[in-house]
Amino acid sequence: MTAPLTPPPHNQPPNDPWAPPPTSGGGEGHLWYEPEKPAGPGLKTELIEAVVVTVVMALLGGALLGVLWWWLAPHVPLVSDGSAVYFKDTEGEQAVGVDGTFTLLALAMGAVSGLVVFLLRRRGGVPLVVALMVGGLLGAVLAWRLGVWLGPGMDVAARAKEVGQGVTFSAPLKLAAKGALLAWPLAGLLVQLGLTALFGPRDPEAFEDEQPKDGYGAPVV
Repeated sequence: MTAPLTPPPHNQPPNDPWAPPPTSGGGEGHLWYEPEKPAGPGLKTELIEAVVVTVVMALLGGALLGVLWWWLAPHVPLVSDGSAVYFKDTEGEQAVGVDGTFTLLALAMGAVSGLVVFLLRRRGGVPLVVALMVGGLLGAVLAWRLGVWLGPGMDVAARAKEVGQGVTFSAPLKLAAKGALLAWPLAGLLVQLGLTALFGPRDPEAFEDEQPKDGYGAPVV
């Protein structure tokens, strides 16, 4: 005599190794969990932010750097003997100081701009990196031209004739080392990338601490 076959309990699925894992309809007993990834602001928003950063750095930052360079850069003294114009101090380092002042101010502007961009947009992104580079370069060029425009006139002969023989006057503001124009964008880029790497938000890794489970939700030993 054989015992009658009884069906499995109502709440327990049959032990069929070939059966697909059960799915949950949103109630209790979720068997599969996928961590929710934080949504970014979107490409359009990032592009708008990048344009704003570029314009602000180029116009406001460039104007500020140009005025500071014109104000803080040392003056190069010139003198005329009536027929030619000479450096009054042939061993002076004022010309080197002009380039050095621009470079130091540009580095400071780059560090400040990189810090401000990081504080306003901690997640960073490629558009912001490009904006820092382009805005910094445009701002440096604008500062250079503005400083030259604010400084003494470029017509040295006319200036020497105006002041007279033996009278000292200042040379036009010139940037001899054009590589100083890259100080601002490079400093801004390094500061922003460094702060993002050290203090930027981290994306959660999927299933980082989750224990593997079988088709019924039981931990796999």
